[in-house]
Amino acid sequence: MQDLPNLILVGPMGAGKSTIGRLLAAELSRDFYDSDHEIQARCGADIPWIFDVEGEAGFRLREEQMIEELTRLDGVVLATGGGSVLRESNRRRLRERGTVIYLFTTVEQQLKRVAKDRNRPLLQRGDRESLLREMFALRDPLYRATADIVVRTDRRGPRAVVNDIVRRVQRLVDPLQAKA
Repeated sequence: MQDLPNLILVGPMGAGKSTIGRLLAAELSRDFYDSDHEIQARCGADIPWIFDVEGEAGFRLREEQMIEELTRLDGVVLATGGGSVLRESNRRRLRERGTVIYLFTTVEQQLKRVAKDRNRPLLQRGDRESLLREMFALRDPLYRATADIVVRTDRRGPRAVVNDIVRRVQRLVDPLQAKA
């Protein structure tokens, strides 16, 4: 599975990008990076603080710079932030520098997964369900346009999702071997 330089996970908050990314990296003996965690480590501040001080535009600039840097690495699994696909430059880099996997989940599943999470600045300004539906309407077409593979994560455990990803990526690497 080292034939593909990077496996890049995109999708909405609560889709499981970080959890699945860590498991996938361990399964494939690759390094794992989470762009949001890397931003926080570099800034010495959490994402809600960055949003408060710099606004969403400031955060998106930091995110763009981090994606530029992380996608230059070789042979990694990268979990991106849910809004990373909003910028064309990010979508282009993701497509050019790896195999992009869209972890699809429903808004209903997102609501369950982020119900108690207070570390999501975009969900702190109104009705969570309405906000998630608005983000889904805007972002789902961008995730799909960027992705090489779409994998459903709702009502499935992380291990089942990882196994599905490994099988589907193997088909991309060697379609003849995958049929054998």
